[in-house]
Amino acid sequence: MDTIFVRVCAPVFLRYMERMRKCLLLLALLSASHIAQARDSLGVFGEWGAFRDAEVPRCYAIAAAEESRASRDFEPFVSVGTWPQQQVRGQVHFQLSRNARSDSQVTLRVGRQSFRLEAEGNNAWAADPQMDAQIVAAMRGGTEMYVRARDSIARRFTDTYSLDGAATAMDAATLACSRGN
Repeated sequence: MDTIFVRVCAPVFLRYMERMRKCLLLLALLSASHIAQARDSLGVFGEWGAFRDAEVPRCYAIAAAEESRASRDFEPFVSVGTWPQQQVRGQVHFQLSRNARSDSQVTLRVGRQSFRLEAEGNNAWAADPQMDAQIVAAMRGGTEMYVRARDSIARRFTDTYSLDGAATAMDAATLACSRGN
């Protein structure tokens, strides 16, 4: 009986505990971020969460970067937001793990596609709505993405993200904001 438990139940329990750890990390990230005022959780999908704030209104999918042994000044995350009243959909934003050097090229790599992001301090974003759409399309077909830059003292750093659940979380956020209220 003990052997059956260890072989069958233990892996299920470990997967559950890992999912709970990721959910708690996402909630901690949200409470520390500028988007902490989210009113409604739309769900956790793989490594991503989706949220809706009806007061603004805005909806977004968000994920924390994968853990890293490198030093971090900030908790990195990526969000893909929708603001219906401003007619903004699929706007990509990264909070980087360090401040990007002002003359540093900040590059996002999703699969075989690369994008040069705009950056200021520890924030990075697409240059225009067309690039946002290209990034979102690449994210939908990818499994992982990387943001690379140099920090204020020229050290290279990389923030890595799993795209497991990204498409579903983005869809949940977009759908929630398309419904209005």
